[in-house]
Amino acid sequence: MSVKIRLSRHGKKGFAFFHILVTDSRAPRDSRFIELLGSYNPNSNPATIVLDSERALYWLNQGAQPSTTCRRILSYKGVLLKKHLQEGVAKKALTQEQADAKFNAWVSEKDAKVAKKVESIKSGKETAEKNAAAAENKVNVARAEALAKKKAEAEAAKAKAEAEKAEAEKKAAEEAKAAAEKSAEAAPKAEEPKAEAPKAEAPKAEAPKAEEAK
Repeated sequence: MSVKIRLSRHGKKGFAFFHILVTDSRAPRDSRFIELLGSYNPNSNPATIVLDSERALYWLNQGAQPSTTCRRILSYKGVLLKKHLQEGVAKKALTQEQADAKFNAWVSEKDAKVAKKVESIKSGKETAEKNAAAAENKVNVARAEALAKKKAEAEAAKAKAEAEKAEAEKKAAEEAKAAAEKSAEAAPKAEEPKAEAPKAEAPKAEAPKAEEAK
């Protein structure tokens, strides 16, 4: 039976994770599997890998062929290195103690790199959060200054308009007062009635004296 180590997709769209399976290479994709070796979650940083290395090594020794992604996972977890060292021990190229020492040294170095990467990611995340907070604060300050400036300009414009209105009303009142005074001065004064002089009595004509009787 041809055996294959491959991934089986699970989860939802945009947040998928995978099971690492041992299956019959002739079986359909979603058919029954032979053994579950672990899981792979690429959504975390770094990716989270849970793997039964001993069982994975067993199946490799049985001739199981990993897919491209599974081969990378097995290499990352040191399974391929361990298989190579075990082959060296079988050929008597090195002792089991030497193989174990090399593998443990590789594991220590790998763990140090992973820890450094995690610390770098954490530090980068903290720096990014600080930068984001500083940028947001800068935007908020700029926005507050813009609102304060706009409010001050609006108040200044309102005060100017009120002052101009008061000045216009004052000027209009003064002009109306001046016009009224000018109109009053230009109006003709009412003529006072003239006192009539007493008329001189006309001299009465004397009646002709009767002729004396002769």
